[in-house]
Amino acid sequence: MKTFRKIIFWTHLAAGLLGGIVIFIMCVTGAALSFEKNIIEYFEGDQRYVAVPAGAQRLGPDEILAKVREAKPETKPSAISVLNRPDSAYTVALGREGQLFVNPYTGAITGTGLPGVRSFFRVSTDLHRYIALSGDGRPVGKALTGACNLMFLLLAISGIYIWFPRQLVWRQVKPVIWFRRGIGGKARDFNWHNTIGFWTSLVLIALTLTATVISYQWAGNLLYTITGNEVPPPQQGPGGGGPQGEQAYVWPENINGAWSAAEGKSPWKSISLRLPIAKDAAVFTIDEGIYWNIFGRSTLTVDAKSAAVTKWEPYGELNSARQLRTWFRFTHTGESGGLIGQILGFIACIGGAFLCDTGVSLAVRRFSRWLKKRGKEDPLPA
Repeated sequence: MKTFRKIIFWTHLAAGLLGGIVIFIMCVTGAALSFEKNIIEYFEGDQRYVAVPAGAQRLGPDEILAKVREAKPETKPSAISVLNRPDSAYTVALGREGQLFVNPYTGAITGTGLPGVRSFFRVSTDLHRYIALSGDGRPVGKALTGACNLMFLLLAISGIYIWFPRQLVWRQVKPVIWFRRGIGGKARDFNWHNTIGFWTSLVLIALTLTATVISYQWAGNLLYTITGNEVPPPQQGPGGGGPQGEQAYVWPENINGAWSAAEGKSPWKSISLRLPIAKDAAVFTIDEGIYWNIFGRSTLTVDAKSAAVTKWEPYGELNSARQLRTWFRFTHTGESGGLIGQILGFIACIGGAFLCDTGVSLAVRRFSRWLKKRGKEDPLPA
């Protein structure tokens, strides 16, 4: 057991040194992204919500898109969505170009979002996913963050084993579960590393495990296999298939009927329609607001010409693997647990950054002592 503990310890130390810098970046940016949606919605509230005129009728998506095309004919909407509340503006997504918020009663554009706030979170996301690499370097950045995330998972699991006292008595447990006062240097780093690791390790395991499923196709396929479901075929990226990605953008027409069919799937909290519409199949994503998973979404396919429903996939009838993937996606951000989950995720990310700092500091001190000891044992000849 002593030899096994040494192997775990040195594996833990080596993984921390190899991935420490990238893990630190992911922890800091992860903390910044914990409340991204809340912050953006707060600062853009005057654009997302409008005054409701007395007796006014809401415009349909056809009229909204016509107003957008009139105001910005060069745009290429990728989706249109709205919340089920009278004061909610339509959101017209423009892909990487951003979005437009449109008054549902007048068709006037109420805003395009706050560029400063969104830019901050976009930079944080690029650092978190790709360590700020762009273009052809993005796959390299993604591979690096994915590998370092696996190292972080290894660190969190092995850290629990290393932390566990040889004798589970209060005298040995107390010094490594809370912060001690009046200490500095190595003793402080050791105390902080153990204490922060104790309180954050389980949350960090959840964050890194869910990130693994998001990052790697093999991990996602393993989830299907474990739950006894058939592994789906690989999805083709956008614009795949050559000429398809070069076709001219076609603005949708006469989608009010299809939209009414989507609204007929009562109850609903939000409706989103993918654009452009291919082969007359209008594909809606509907939040029914009836599932324990607050991010559970159902998919409705409607014939754009006849407004006839051709396919209905409620979230509650999806196989267990697809439902779990939704849980994993939003458990990684903490949003599955609501505000409490986001706070826990934020604290764990901050704790992870301190674990990197104190862990590297302890490793450097250990290495420095080893060099000094070796220098004394092997003095230079006179």
